[in-house]
Amino acid sequence: MCDINELDSEFLFPKDIQSAIEIQKNLSKSLKIKELETQKIQYIGGLDVSYSDKYALGVLVILDNELNIVDIISQKAMLEFPYIPGLLAFREAPVILECLRKSSIKPNVLIFDGQGIAHPRSFGIASHIGVLLDIPSIGVAKSRLYGVCDKPTRVGQAEPIFDGIGNLIGYCYLSKKKTNPIYISPGHLCDPGSALSFVKSLIRGYKLPEPTRLAHIYTQKLKSTEE
Repeated sequence: MCDINELDSEFLFPKDIQSAIEIQKNLSKSLKIKELETQKIQYIGGLDVSYSDKYALGVLVILDNELNIVDIISQKAMLEFPYIPGLLAFREAPVILECLRKSSIKPNVLIFDGQGIAHPRSFGIASHIGVLLDIPSIGVAKSRLYGVCDKPTRVGQAEPIFDGIGNLIGYCYLSKKKTNPIYISPGHLCDPGSALSFVKSLIRGYKLPEPTRLAHIYTQKLKSTEE
């Protein structure tokens, strides 16, 4: 992982919407899509953000490769950017990076509640933070933002997500009965196939993989203490 303290704030705090889009386009030139080296993974970071009034409440849950919790980090930060589909990173990345900065354990891969390259500019929040930190990352979203795919009809079925010109950008995966599917796409230093395989290995009977499922539980607990 790159030194978080050396990140330039211009990548996180755009002046306006057009500036944010230009940041995404420029950073996406550094995006690397390749097979995830799972044998090197010792620690997995799951990230989630909830909101309370004008604040973002971020949680980082770090699991070992047997999915035991080894650390939980939380952070509260003032919201600086509005909610705009496709620009989630500028709303959530600052508090997520603060969580990562506070952790004494450096994850080998990050799992996000959001998009990777299944995004109009191939640069969702998983890609954005993955590129900034040069760390493998995967987006696991609860809804489709971009691309086309068939809907899986049985548990364990994965349907490919394609962009507008037919490139594979992720998978729509049905992880549990009587739920909607999840949308898995690589963020950085990962490809669609290994993103799907790795996320499947993190599912333990629930809709969401353990890293983001647990992070969500803790963001809701944090939110309840704020209200």
